[in-house]
Amino acid sequence: MRGRTLLCGLLFLLAAPCAFGQQIQVGVLGLFHPREITLSPAGREAIVVTAGDQVFVLEPGTRATIARIEMPATDLLFQLHGRLVRAAEIHATGRNRQSAAFLLGIPGKISRQYQGTLNVRAMSAEIAPIVTMDLETAVASVVAAELTQDTPLEALKAQAIATRSYFVAGKGRHHHFDFCDATHCQFLREPPPSDSLAQMATSATRGLVLTYEGKPFAAMFTRSCSGHTRTPADVGVSSGSYPYYSVVCDACYTSPVRWTRRISEQDMGRLLGKGEAGRLAVNRTLGWNTVLSNNFAVRRENGGVVLEGTGHGHGIGLCQRGARAMAEGGASFREIISHYFPNTSLDSLDTSTGY
Repeated sequence: MRGRTLLCGLLFLLAAPCAFGQQIQVGVLGLFHPREITLSPAGREAIVVTAGDQVFVLEPGTRATIARIEMPATDLLFQLHGRLVRAAEIHATGRNRQSAAFLLGIPGKISRQYQGTLNVRAMSAEIAPIVTMDLETAVASVVAAELTQDTPLEALKAQAIATRSYFVAGKGRHHHFDFCDATHCQFLREPPPSDSLAQMATSATRGLVLTYEGKPFAAMFTRSCSGHTRTPADVGVSSGSYPYYSVVCDACYTSPVRWTRRISEQDMGRLLGKGEAGRLAVNRTLGWNTVLSNNFAVRRENGGVVLEGTGHGHGIGLCQRGARAMAEGGASFREIISHYFPNTSLDSLDTSTGY
């Protein structure tokens, strides 16, 4: 989690030239472990697809609109209107090799819209779609996915800054792309409409990132902090370049989110004393809604273990519930950021300064 310049580069053979602004690569739909996906235009503009040494055009409103990509073996199989091509990678852009709006679908499960360019690879026995998108598009997509539509604008702005800071400084969690679209990195879905509050918050804070000692850091955030935010040391994770501090969160302190769960003694052994790593290990087995936070009391009952806890998430950094309450009380996004990230600065991204 160190500050660095987001460098534009060639993602694939027919990659688009770098647009103004910074670009990031996001691996999408990985939670579904797809072996078959569909690709189609999301608007009125065509998509140009390169599969092997062949080029295809997906034209809206024609019979050649929806392409299918399968992985029957180690290579990819591209299918469009009766034509079949095997390829190690498949690339898709707009007509001028620029960003385009497109739909990716997993038949019978889900369909999502993205804005950017696409590289599809075979990876670990499944299809790996990687979208290269503008940094601000990614920020708006996360803000819209993380918070509800009725969240106050100032809280959305604070989230946009934390999200942008994470994207700028948080690379390195994946080998073949910068970030995934799951909570392992940041929860990312479709870009929000241009008139949405999430987009307005992103535009209003465009380029603003959190810095500590002059460098951006990968800001963490949590859904509800139990009344006091935690430090990374509290839950056994690395703090990176920013040490974090435990601060009082009035909303969660006066009215905490409470939860109760029952688990086995065996699962308790995997959880107790293991911090965030233990919580995630148990949740991977029992479901992500099992152990909601690291703040819980334990009691034995009828041969099992009952957890009685408060909060939701790791509890580090920006508390989304607390930020909402502060915004509803009249606080600005700067006041929210200053409260949850003490001893930091808000700076504008400027490639001439080295980040």
